Amino acid sequence: MKLKQRQKPKGASGLGQLLIPLVALGILILFNLFRDPSFFSVGLSVNNSGNIVLTGNLISVIDSASELAIIAMGMTLVTAACGGQDISVGAVGAISGAVLVKVLQGMGGITVGTLLVAFVFGCLVTILFKLFNGTLVAVFRIQPMIATLILYSCARSIAYWINGDATPQLKSGIISAIGKTIPGIPVPTPIFAVILMGLMLFLIFRFTSLRLYIQSVGINEGAARLNGINPTLIKLISFILLGVCVSIASLIGVCRLGQLNHKTLLVDIEMDAILAVAIGGNNLGGGRFRLSGSILGAYIIQMLTTTLYAMNVAPVNVKAYKAIVIIIIVVAGSPVVKSALISFWKRLRAGPAHDSAQKEGVS
Repeated sequence: MKLKQRQKPKGASGLGQLLIPLVALGILILFNLFRDPSFFSVGLSVNNSGNIVLTGNLISVIDSASELAIIAMGMTLVTAACGGQDISVGAVGAISGAVLVKVLQGMGGITVGTLLVAFVFGCLVTILFKLFNGTLVAVFRIQPMIATLILYSCARSIAYWINGDATPQLKSGIISAIGKTIPGIPVPTPIFAVILMGLMLFLIFRFTSLRLYIQSVGINEGAARLNGINPTLIKLISFILLGVCVSIASLIGVCRLGQLNHKTLLVDIEMDAILAVAIGGNNLGGGRFRLSGSILGAYIIQMLTTTLYAMNVAPVNVKAYKAIVIIIIVVAGSPVVKSALISFWKRLRAGPAHDSAQKEGVS
């Protein structure tokens, strides 16, 4: 089939797609090196549990961005297949956390087995809600942002119905190990979760044609259908994978704090996830995608946030500064700016001879 030729559009693949996020990351690194070289220092310390852990701003960036990086992966798939974004991921994550905690409370104790069962229940419920979103998008052809606005508005209320207004405390070594560090391993556990999620998706794309199908549906749904691909099924699969990502991020968020607060769990993460996809060079209108770009975008957003806090910027002003920098990054990566830069580079390489030839042609 023609779909298997895997032709690469100009400027849409390889290092070119990652150029803007890499440049943005490089600027942030250089800025912090000049501002405070100790920003990148990494050390060892003993935490409250008596375990040796890695510390430093760099570790904080990689650790704190874990939930965002995981959700950004799933958001990338939905964006690529559906040509739109799911703005309900944070709110549905609150439902996932509420179900997780409710099941744990019902089982009477926290062990590896009960936590696994609780996570599976939370994951299944999350997938059901994501399938609701996916059905509105794939079957009823509602624009993704509008379709997911429903759960964005009401999902935290559903989480409240599940657990009430209480903030259940989860005091357990297992919870601490998942949200923070495993005794004897100084690297924060959420970092491993990002690696495992990325590896899982890599293996899925490596041994199936799902990546090709998602891109084909996002580029031209009609042509994909003519080639035997079921666009409805592919879109639903992308929402299912996003549901798994949301459940894992919710688990990390609950374990990180050791409690459930449906009002603050993964709050506002949907906007950062969309920005991570955009900063990563992915087309928000669907089609070709790179998960590595979205993951890089998540770390850029978190490094920017950490940098602003290190500069003693008031929390109330952080979002404003982030917005300014992100606007610059997104605009710099827009097709209009890219075309202008390519034209300028071609004229620069052609040199004065090209300019004089153009003038002679005009005269």
